[in-house]
Amino acid sequence: MQETIARRVTGVSGIAAAAAFILEVPLYFVYSGPPPDSNVLARLLIGILALGFLMVFMTALRELIKNVRPDMEWAGTLAFTSGLAYAIVTLTSSGLEAGAVIATDRAIDPTITVNGTYILYGSISRMLLAMFLAATAYAISRTGLMPRWTHRTAYVLAGVNLAFMPSLFFGNTPAHFYAANGWGTTALMGALLSYWLLAFAIATYRSAAQHERLAGPGTVTPTAAR
Repeated sequence: MQETIARRVTGVSGIAAAAAFILEVPLYFVYSGPPPDSNVLARLLIGILALGFLMVFMTALRELIKNVRPDMEWAGTLAFTSGLAYAIVTLTSSGLEAGAVIATDRAIDPTITVNGTYILYGSISRMLLAMFLAATAYAISRTGLMPRWTHRTAYVLAGVNLAFMPSLFFGNTPAHFYAANGWGTTALMGALLSYWLLAFAIATYRSAAQHERLAGPGTVTPTAAR
């Protein structure tokens, strides 16, 4: 994949994933009690689409890193692998929630009722996202293919995700900030990822035109960090 194309695919897929995540998160706060099935299934469907776009984003990002610095392919692969694992874990959690909602004949809050998702959405996802963000930050900092703020903010977010890993010791009340399925552990971390991803993807997409002007179509050269 040519570098310019890789930048565009990374940007477009990242923007689509971020937009879907941003649309999904507020749906968790519409109802104070058990939400209707339509609300739960709608937010899960949006999340599933977002994760599909995220997998495209991670694949294109790995190709971009490999094109710019072949010796950094291992970091791109680590980012891809941990990001893919995150997507699979979250899709599994979504499937468990959707199955519980479809099977029951009354309104339930799957963030409480489906206890198998507590640490899938929480501690496990936090660990996988920390790996993805740290590997991405390292690869970006070493290749210089994006502005410095992209890898610096990724390192910060990786640290914040790690800080939420012990939340599994603090109960299962979604209204609590720091709990296995608390709003800080899940919704806040998802929102932070969404807005970082949106900013990163926009910067990547815009860099494609700049790279094409400077290097010419089909040329693979690193872009200096700005």
